[in-house]
Amino acid sequence: MIKKLVVLLLLFWCSSLYAQTIRTDVLVIGGSPSGVAAAIQSARSKVKTILIEQATLSGQDSGYLKSGFVTVSPGGVGTLENGRNLYSGIWDEFRKRFRKYHKDEKNSDTPSNSPLNYDSWSGPEILQKMADTVKNLTMYRNVTFSALKRTNYLWNISIIKEGKIRVISARVVIDATSGSVVALSIGAICQRLDSVLNKADSKLYRTSIAMGDGLPWERYNDITAPADNYPPFTTFCVPMKAVIAKGADNLLVTEALFSPPESSHSLPRQLSIGQGVGAVAAYCAFFKKTTKNLNIRLIQIEIMNYKGYLMPISDITPKDADWRDVQQICATGLIKGVLNFTPNDPDTSPNGEEFIFKPDSIVTTAEIKPVLTEIYSRAFLWFEKEKLGEKFTVGNTLSLISDYTLTDPLVLHARIKIDWKTRYQFKNDFDMNRPITRREFAVLINRYLNPFARTVDLNGNLVN
Repeated sequence: MIKKLVVLLLLFWCSSLYAQTIRTDVLVIGGSPSGVAAAIQSARSKVKTILIEQATLSGQDSGYLKSGFVTVSPGGVGTLENGRNLYSGIWDEFRKRFRKYHKDEKNSDTPSNSPLNYDSWSGPEILQKMADTVKNLTMYRNVTFSALKRTNYLWNISIIKEGKIRVISARVVIDATSGSVVALSIGAICQRLDSVLNKADSKLYRTSIAMGDGLPWERYNDITAPADNYPPFTTFCVPMKAVIAKGADNLLVTEALFSPPESSHSLPRQLSIGQGVGAVAAYCAFFKKTTKNLNIRLIQIEIMNYKGYLMPISDITPKDADWRDVQQICATGLIKGVLNFTPNDPDTSPNGEEFIFKPDSIVTTAEIKPVLTEIYSRAFLWFEKEKLGEKFTVGNTLSLISDYTLTDPLVLHARIKIDWKTRYQFKNDFDMNRPITRREFAVLINRYLNPFARTVDLNGNLVN
């Protein structure tokens, strides 16, 4: 009888321990704007996600109400200019909700190209409402956590919620705390954004998961920045490797990329980076992968599926039918955006610079040859046999597609001629001898050759 009682008590004790373990796919620690965006994207990507906001020692919530959302004092107003014209994913969704929230107020800045006058009260409320509409997302507020420990393929974190000790078990952890206290507590190494931005001759832009314009504050005075950085200052891309904490599998960071004085001025890039990190986390959880084995292109496609930008192109928005083609072609480097300077233009960033695609400009042979020969091993043979001029023509493009896809030139010519103004809706007439525009080239090459499908590693190098 006593043995049976002991067994029953043991079973009850074990079941009680199990009941205290909360299982999830992705755990986001920290309710900063980037943390909320990461949680939203992760959940939208169909994995179970929990976001917890840590309590301070005084017991006060230290979530997104106080984690670098704004720098204005309560009741005050600040101006947000950088990044406002990049209609990227969650940032664009937030901005639309913000303007709708304030549309009936006096002196409200409702035009889409105007600087955003933000405040210290409505932003957190809007983010909360956005999160509340997302399935698979649970939020715990005013939580104290102590230890983060990895066992086999799972992270286990001990928390105290409403006086009870619980354990959250997750495949992926996102540290969205100011100062990256979670990552630092286990000795993981985090990078600042300015340490990986726009390096000369770097191909990291091919791995971009977020972007922005307006330099992080540390770089405004960097007058020694090389002229051949890409994307050119003051725009930038956030490479995937920048958000992976070194020394710990499946630990990602968001706020670690910013220095404290800069973070609270950068809501567009915080939401953009959060969305990108959420997509990386969801990939690892859904496919049961680690951050050592990432399919960069698949993650980027998921970001674009939710209208997130890879490249900070401002003149081709998601409303444009060719937006995805342009984003993908630019992410391969086959055609690159250019920095345009238009001082005193209200539609550009405060310093008058914007990164644009210039869709109606013509394509030159010199700009596409290096990357074409890098992506396609047979391309150099095609360049050898073709007598190419300085300007790449519609005929050259069809010849390249025919050669690589082994399609009969006459069949291809007839097909594209029919589709030119119907399927592709190109404005210019179909003319084999005419120089091809950047838009036309991007659409045709992306859809027929799909260079974006080429696998790249975390450094942006092609993988054979």
